[in-house]
Formats: sequence, structure tokens, C-alpha cells
Amino acid sequence: MMTGPDLPIPMRALLAGARRKELALLDLTRQLVRAESPSDDKAAVDACVSLAETHAKGLGGRVKRRRQREFGDVLEVRFGPRPAKSRSGSDSSGAFDRILLLGHLDTVWPLGTLKAMPCRLAEGRLWGPGTLDMKAGVAMAFTAIEMLIETGVLNREIVLLLNGDEEVGSSVSRPITERLAAECSVVYVLEPAQGLAYKTARKGTGIWRIDVTGVPAHAGVDFEKGASAIRELARVVETVSGWTDLKRGLTVSVGTAGGGSRSNVIPAHAWAEVDGRISRKADGPRIERKFTGLKPVDKLCSLAVTGGINRPPMERTRGTVRLYRQARTLAAELGFQLDESATGGASDGNFTSALGIPTLDGMGAVGEGAHARHESVLIEHLAPRTALLAGLLAR
Repeated sequence: MMTGPDLPIPMRALLAGARRKELALLDLTRQLVRAESPSDDKAAVDACVSLAETHAKGLGGRVKRRRQREFGDVLEVRFGPRPAKSRSGSDSSGAFDRILLLGHLDTVWPLGTLKAMPCRLAEGRLWGPGTLDMKAGVAMAFTAIEMLIETGVLNREIVLLLNGDEEVGSSVSRPITERLAAECSVVYVLEPAQGLAYKTARKGTGIWRIDVTGVPAHAGVDFEKGASAIRELARVVETVSGWTDLKRGLTVSVGTAGGGSRSNVIPAHAWAEVDGRISRKADGPRIERKFTGLKPVDKLCSLAVTGGINRPPMERTRGTVRLYRQARTLAAELGFQLDESATGGASDGNFTSALGIPTLDGMGAVGEGAHARHESVLIEHLAPRTALLAGLLAR
């Protein structure tokens, strides 16, 4: 019995298998969540990576752990048949039948958060820091792969890549992600769903810091001899905020700012940190030129601008739409409607999509409260979403 083109196992059979494994999936998620892994604590992230590594080896995965100095280690696991080698020693065309499953194990939550936000089952949810973003998604990937191994339909190589610095910009893992993605035909990202939808577009992100240097002076005795860095910064804030263009999906937001020393001193220093979001790749160079071209109004002040675009946008490409439509067809066979969505947040999928590789995102858990105290996963969706993931991997 076949369901959909090239699918060697009925979707309903995958759903039944996922339901049988639901308790084990929840248990693995709890283990990962209880291994707290804030991005800025390498030892903690590495401990969580070790847990995932042990589980991967138990499934027969071919593991390569890439040791890092500053951030958590990067875990690369390969499942399924190895691609055939050509006479030259390179992979044959079968290499491009690989699938990259992309996720991360670091979280935004500091050590000790579990005391105030315990990992617990209640009200049809699994609660706790990192449940939704994105340790349940990692557990779903392991479970989907295990199902295909047990049913004997894992007929291509699947590369599972788990990074340890996604929440802080992926500076270490990005080149690894891009290199592996270039060897694959598609990329599936295990980030949480957008509501109930898969994500077919994400905004790109940029971070800038603006430092203003003025001229200090006594605010009463020598007022006219000073040049206020804070006043100049206020002008800059108005300027950059005015670059927002909602119709283009371009936003510029000053998130933090500070300056000055005392109320009776004309401030000599001020600073601001700015978040920029772009929907179109072409807007990246344009907004970077705008920041580079900032000039002070008060010639006694000077500006120093650092930063730039750190993640390109994940645009809604034909290849991504094709993947989504395949997923929507399989979801219908499972009995639910799968919509698509765009989001202002970024992920490591932005990197792979920018390389031109079809990338489908939001394929992890359904829930709410990512990066918030009510972070939780809806248990009822775990089995159907895991079955859908397995079906896509088996196509």
C-alpha cells in the first residue's frame, strides 16, 4: 500500500507508530530539558550535547562531535545508507538525495531556571524552559528516524545537525551548517511551529551598536562649551527609526540605550543597540549602507557604528513552496490541515535558504511561550507532527 508518490509506508501506519512512541518521546524531551543548556555556558550545553550523542549512538547513528572553544559543541549525526562513492572518491549523484535535519540544543534560559519553571506534565502540556524552543523538536526528529529504521524504509542518508550557539547568532556553527546543507537536496528545520503552521518565510536579522562621543562640560558654568552625546543620540534614534518600511517588511528598532555620567554634566558618551529585520535579501546591503553613512548633526560630536546583517532572510522560494505542498498533502492523509506562515524571527534555516537550498521550517513542536515563562508544548500534536516528519523523510 502506498500513500503519495514514492512513499513506502502508509501515513496512518506512521501515525500509529508515533502514538506508540509518544511516552518515549516525552521522556527524551524531559531528559533534554532537564539538562539545562544556556548558550553562554559551554559546559552546560556540552552536557546536553552528550545526552543527545548517547541517544544517537543507541539508534546506530554515525556521530561526529565538533569540539568548540567558546560555545557548545556541534553534533553531526548521519543515519541511513552511506552514499555510493565514484571512482574519483567523491560522492555520486546519490549524495544530493541527502536530507539535512537542522536544530539546536542551546536555550535562552540561565542555569537554575528549572527551580522556578519545573519540567512537568499538566493540562495536556509539557512545561519547562526549552521545551518548545526546541528540545521537543529534537526528540521528534530522533523518534521519526527511529520509526523509519524499525520499519526498514530509511532508504537515504539523513544528516541531523544540532548546534550549540543558535540563540546567540550561530557564529561558530554557521559555516558547518552551510557546508552540510550544500551536500543536501532539502533542509527541514526543527524549530517550533507558527501556531499550527509550517514556516515558509522568515525575516533576516541585523544588529548594530551606535556609540556617540560628545564634549563634556559643567551643565551650569560652561553649558555652551559642551556637546551633548545624549542629544545627538536622540537625533540618531529618530533617524534610524524612520527607516522602518512596513510595506517592505523592513523594521528598525532601538532596543537599549544609555549614556551620561551625572545630571549636572553635559554627557560625553552615549550608546544604543539597534535591531533590524528585513524580508528581502536586497534590503540587506541597502540598510547596511544607511548605518555606515550616519553622520552627526552636531559637528562637535562623533559617531562610531558597528555591526550589520547577521542572518539573511529566508524568502518564500519555489523550492520551499514545493516542500510545503508535499507536507500539506501528507498532513491531509493524517487527518489535519497544515497551513503555511511567515515570521519575523530568524533561525539557522535562514542560512540554508539563502544558499538556494529548499528549506522548510517550523517542523518541530506545537505550543506557546518560546522564551517566556509559560513555555510549553501541546502533547496532542506530538504524534501527528512526528508522523508527518517521518513521512517527509521517507518520501
